[in-house]
Amino acid sequence: MGCLLSTPDAAVGARRRPRNIGEIVVFVPGLRIPRPLDFAQPLGDGISKSLVERLSALRTRIEVMAGQEAPMTTKPRRTATQHGGSTLTDLQQALEDYLPVLLGLVENDNRLKHNLQFCWINQEDDVEETTMSDSRYEVLSVLHLMAVLLLSQANLLLLPNKSTGGYQNTSLEECKRASIDIFLKAAGYLDFAVQKVLPQLPLELRNDLPLDLTEGVLKSLCLQALGQGVEIQLGMAIDSIKATLAVKRRLACEMVKYWHQAHEYIKDLPLANGWGEKHKLFVQWKHIEAKAAAYYLHGLILEEGNTSAGITAAALQAAEEYLKESKKACEAFHTALPPSRNPPLWGASKYLTEKIPNDIPSKMINSDSQRHELLDCRIMQVAPALPDFALSLKPDEYQLPSMDPSWNQV
Repeated sequence: MGCLLSTPDAAVGARRRPRNIGEIVVFVPGLRIPRPLDFAQPLGDGISKSLVERLSALRTRIEVMAGQEAPMTTKPRRTATQHGGSTLTDLQQALEDYLPVLLGLVENDNRLKHNLQFCWINQEDDVEETTMSDSRYEVLSVLHLMAVLLLSQANLLLLPNKSTGGYQNTSLEECKRASIDIFLKAAGYLDFAVQKVLPQLPLELRNDLPLDLTEGVLKSLCLQALGQGVEIQLGMAIDSIKATLAVKRRLACEMVKYWHQAHEYIKDLPLANGWGEKHKLFVQWKHIEAKAAAYYLHGLILEEGNTSAGITAAALQAAEEYLKESKKACEAFHTALPPSRNPPLWGASKYLTEKIPNDIPSKMINSDSQRHELLDCRIMQVAPALPDFALSLKPDEYQLPSMDPSWNQV
């Protein structure tokens, strides 16, 4: 059974807060960074010296790269490396290289799996560091970091007029499509962590996990990835002359469901320390914005049908009110520490901002009888229910890699 050691926030000061995290399309929580770990003494003669050295080298590489990358995760720059990639992709590769070797401490109930003290710096918890002597905690931390790096990559891809490592020569449309694949992959890591890794931890350790790794936060991040993937799909549908109004409404309604679920998982969690509060505000903002899109598109379809003018107007009025609220929520998110900026509007957000203020007033009915019907609907209090569509985007299926063959010689 693993033991737990937590370090209060004021004790070490290792957690760093960026002064400004720049433009944000995709929320990326601060990177959890592994603290140095000496493999040699705890493992002793249990495994070969070469395997100890390999574990140490792989993890040290992650410690150094994550520490360097953390302040720049959302910045619109990627430093080219000797391999021609970026620091983000190199850190992702370092984690993928480490995981098969790490699994040797986990698989087959290896007698060494509780010998080490794995320590990581948290970002969304009051406790600055959490140390556990269970290698499954290390696996969970690695999967979380892999997912967060993908969210960071998606953010950089979607920032307008920015070149990003590996995507310099691709069009905006190609970047949008690539970002959807990235979102699904990130969701796959998080879903696997929730479904397969968390249940393997003893209950007492699960209860002592930092908020960054709790089931609610992991599920919310997974749903965020899916919700942002649908948001990209909606923006592409809006730009397409082939996409019908019904298709756009379906995507907007799906987006509401994803963000509603993401909000439900974290609304009551005591997320704090800047990143945690900002995380909550982001989910709240996107949930409100999704409602504005859904009610607007739903109102347009009601207008085309035989629905009463009052109900149609109530849906459109709801869209207008939600848009106003989403602007306030957006400002609250960006001003929360660490501060950030909204990039120039594009996609679904630009469409809503342009269409709703200009379109809805012209659609509101002015005759006395219809105004009376609208008042009877009381607009926001009885706005028509949105259609309930099945969610179409699912996390990619993910499986842990096979244990590194070097463990077969132990």
